[in-house]
Amino acid sequence: MLLLEPYHLVALLLLLVPAGRCLAATAGGGGDDSRQFILLAAAMTGANLTLDGASRVMPNGLLLLTDGRKLKGHGVHPFPLPFRTASNATGSVRPFSTTFVFAISSQYDDVSSDGIAFFVAASREVLSTASPGQFLGLLNEDNIGNRSARIFAVELDTFKDDELRDINNNHVGVDVDSLVSIDSTNAGYYDDGTGMFQNLSLISQKPMQVWVDYDSRATEITVTMAPLGVVRPKKPLLRTTVDLSGVVQNTAYVGFSSATNFFPTRHVVLGWSFALDEPAPALNISMLPALPSTSTSTYMTRWSIWPMMIALASVTLVSVSILIYICVRRQRLKYSEVREDWEAPFGSNRFSYKDLFHATKGFSDKNLLGRGGFGSVYRGVLRKTGMKVAVKRMSHDSRQGVREFIAKVVSIGRLRH
Repeated sequence: MLLLEPYHLVALLLLLVPAGRCLAATAGGGGDDSRQFILLAAAMTGANLTLDGASRVMPNGLLLLTDGRKLKGHGVHPFPLPFRTASNATGSVRPFSTTFVFAISSQYDDVSSDGIAFFVAASREVLSTASPGQFLGLLNEDNIGNRSARIFAVELDTFKDDELRDINNNHVGVDVDSLVSIDSTNAGYYDDGTGMFQNLSLISQKPMQVWVDYDSRATEITVTMAPLGVVRPKKPLLRTTVDLSGVVQNTAYVGFSSATNFFPTRHVVLGWSFALDEPAPALNISMLPALPSTSTSTYMTRWSIWPMMIALASVTLVSVSILIYICVRRQRLKYSEVREDWEAPFGSNRFSYKDLFHATKGFSDKNLLGRGGFGSVYRGVLRKTGMKVAVKRMSHDSRQGVREFIAKVVSIGRLRH
């Protein structure tokens, strides 16, 4: 083990590489400010990362934060880092630098759930009470905007939440004790050759590299990103003023957080390095693990499909129920009729419209016997008794009233022939 001098470089290098390579660690001794180490990890395990929620380490060393379920996931360095020296406990935060490679893949090409964030937090307790979805597993409804949260984050967000004033569904933002970013911009990078801005889709399923640097003297954060394999652009994507002295305590935890909500989305970290006082060590791209297949069969876990199937079945059931109701309603309206007061004396001698409709085969022209002053007369056969009948269908254009017709029928009914 290599012993570093106190107050020297504090660096953390986490390379998620295939198993079988050596694991090296260095740490310094001496006062409270002597926790200095370098980790070269063969495969991320609980020994060098604290995992919770949906996060886990894949066999090839890839850190999977969320895998499509409605959960949050964290990958955190297990020990707090000394962001202030023993002689500078109440002064400014030490400058720090980090770079990491990430990838986000969604089941759909143009829509995703929420994104991923790199964070510096005073305590892991704030993460344990955080909510998934738009809160990115960092905060919740009760402590969002609360200075006591003491958390700084750079978010790579793939979902626009109007409540959090997100600019779009593909942005990079700087957050302090809140998920309402103090500054944000479209995801992308500035080409060194042309100086032109190049858009990057965060859910393109392609790995990208991010650099985050904090200048404690200028109290300035810069964020730069580029496709994996592209040299770090000279012009940063985002530069904003923020004093972390009131946010980061003497020691703080660093790590990643992610959460999913509506759409199955997978967030992965392929490599990560971190350093205090100096630029973060460069990542060896050739040692990074390969991304797993993004096919639907391997992408979605079996139990993550069930909620979608249940939802689809529920929608289908409701739709069929509504359709049946409409059909039954139309059928009833088709044979609906109005009973008036003068019909009461006829009692059981009354036939329903439905029976007469079927008896005359829907008042078919083939069953038409003739037309009179009150309307048309049809021959028919009652289905229940087989009795042959003549049915007069009143015409709306008739000059004689219904009551006159009924009076005539009643008179005929009283005759004995």
